[in-house]
Amino acid sequence: MSNITAADVNKLRKSTGAGIMDCKKALVEAEGDFELAIENLRKKGQKVAAKRADRESSEGAVIAKVNSDSNSGVIISLNCETDFVAKNNDFGNFANAILDLAITNSSSNLDDLLNSNYTGSDLSVAEKITEQSGVIGEKIEISYFERISAERVVAYNHPGNQIASMVGLTADAEDEGKQV
Repeated sequence: MSNITAADVNKLRKSTGAGIMDCKKALVEAEGDFELAIENLRKKGQKVAAKRADRESSEGAVIAKVNSDSNSGVIISLNCETDFVAKNNDFGNFANAILDLAITNSSSNLDDLLNSNYTGSDLSVAEKITEQSGVIGEKIEISYFERISAERVVAYNHPGNQIASMVGLTADAEDEGKQV
């Protein structure tokens, strides 16, 4: 058995987001093999996700964002089981990372997004969601996805990320001589 150090556990934790004890256990089971430990944690995450598949995920974050040209935007609802998880900064960052990926890749529908490679990973978005379900211990899913394109797209996110909206405008009111 190899010697597992706190630095090894911390490195695995930062890489996967899994809990300290889960990381230590995975490293011990993998006899210090970092890649095998990651694979074991993913398998554990898949089992947790499968067990929770029938659970209701009615909490989460609803966020909208437009591209840099302001002519296309995406709105998603990333759901989880509890408001405790929904209000966690890591969950919000995860939702924003998925949304950024949808904007960057110009995903046209939910299937396109789920099959995209997650940024900085060899996993698809769907696999990353499953992995995060295992890390967090709750069902996580994207329950809503919509992309709109127009001459001008504007997004609004209400504080708390529970309400978001997007609107696409086809003509500038000033160009038409109309008052707004």
